[in-house]
Amino acid sequence: MAKQKKTAINPRRDQDYPGWYQEVVKAADMAENSDVRGCMVIKPWGYTIWENIQKNLDIMFKDTGHENAYFPLFIPKSFFEKEAKHVEGFAKECAVVTHTRLEDDKKGGLQPAGKLTEELIVRPTSETIIGASFSKWINSYRDLPLLINQWANVVRWEMRTRLFLRTTEFLWQEGHTAHASKKEALEETSKMLGIYADFAENFLAMPVIKGEKTASERFPGALNTFSIEAMMQDKKALQSGTSHFLGLNFSKASNIKFQNKEGREEYAWTTSWGVSTRLIGALIMAHSDDDGLVLPPKIAPSHIVMIPIYRNEEEQTNVMNFIDKLIVKLKKLRYNEEKIRYKIDDRDMRGGEKLWDWIKKGVPIRLEIGPRDIENNSVFMGRRDKDAKDKTGMNVDNFVNDLTDILDDIQHNIFTKALKFRDENTINIDDKDAFYKFFTPENKNNPEIHGGFAKSHWCGSAECEEKIKDDLKVTIRCIPFDETEENGKCICCGKKSNKRVIFAKAY
Repeated sequence: MAKQKKTAINPRRDQDYPGWYQEVVKAADMAENSDVRGCMVIKPWGYTIWENIQKNLDIMFKDTGHENAYFPLFIPKSFFEKEAKHVEGFAKECAVVTHTRLEDDKKGGLQPAGKLTEELIVRPTSETIIGASFSKWINSYRDLPLLINQWANVVRWEMRTRLFLRTTEFLWQEGHTAHASKKEALEETSKMLGIYADFAENFLAMPVIKGEKTASERFPGALNTFSIEAMMQDKKALQSGTSHFLGLNFSKASNIKFQNKEGREEYAWTTSWGVSTRLIGALIMAHSDDDGLVLPPKIAPSHIVMIPIYRNEEEQTNVMNFIDKLIVKLKKLRYNEEKIRYKIDDRDMRGGEKLWDWIKKGVPIRLEIGPRDIENNSVFMGRRDKDAKDKTGMNVDNFVNDLTDILDDIQHNIFTKALKFRDENTINIDDKDAFYKFFTPENKNNPEIHGGFAKSHWCGSAECEEKIKDDLKVTIRCIPFDETEENGKCICCGKKSNKRVIFAKAY
């Protein structure tokens, strides 16, 4: 029997995927559970990843004409009640503020005092409160389109939480737009989904499938919901971004009207779209391995970590002087139109411990620099997209000249690996028995291991969708845009179908 390779993360992915995920987050020092049930503390390494996501998406939003604004955290309950489907969809997740202050309870504690005349909902999403502002800002067709985005926190009461993937409070952006025509609003919805897909693939190195959600999976109150779906390494799907065509539902509820060019009053057509810190969870599960986090360079907090190696003060001085000269060269470079991000780890601890610490944090490039490297005018380089023992010496000038190409190569390799994994675990299935077997775990002790994505025909009925969900905990992730029409039979009932959809287990 072959000896099992020792790994930095235990349990391994194939042993306990949820346990592995939690250990990757912990080992990379990204986040921890807070003292508030269901909430998390995002630590600097994890938060810098979010800042890089935010920074790059923000540029993409502004390049397409959107502007940032901020709206209240608290939303009057009556606002939710104006849109019936919306309140029904979020009712069970709402946190409600009922009082304004605390007072001494005469027993050594505090008690709520001033009861509100109307309860306030802690923001689960902002369509209703933003709609109230839009109704004031929009009067004429000249005020349209109105393209607004906000970066904010939201609260959705969760019973079972997991860091980054599902927490009671999380960070996100939510775009909200109003348009003079249905056509313009649908084009906006499509455009923003395209931006999410572009960002996921070109920054997060995560291949995604674009498509439309079924009626049962739509955002509450939307006419159409579109999403990008990614495959994680346990072969489950993760919805990684959504864009909603709201039609006239919210404009009627919030009275968002405008005078058209002919002088007639009309309701505006609205959209909303959003991604959240769930993208960090996607990043972890799409790329990381049994040694820890793996980060694409475009989103990593640091591109390079430099680890000085020395035995005495003289060697320390020489090594640090060498690093200082290298930094001068690095500061002249740009990668993805940004400065090279680097760290120097001069902590008083063993070199091997430092190396593994940065491997677990997922830094794309590790440089070991000692007296021998200085003599050879070189650096000893390790890459996170390769085995931890796979290191190479490089002339320092060659390293500087090739650095952006090396980072591009790492980014490309991470994406290619994820794409290969998804493609290998996505198959067309037309036989019902084969479909059920595909989603049945081979080992009941390890229920995470199942088939992956099944592209199968569906008749369009909610009954078939619900039966498969009840039987297998499998849902239709989306109706893909790029799937060509073909004649087939529903995988559940056998009735006619003209298109395949993506079935998968999901987070």
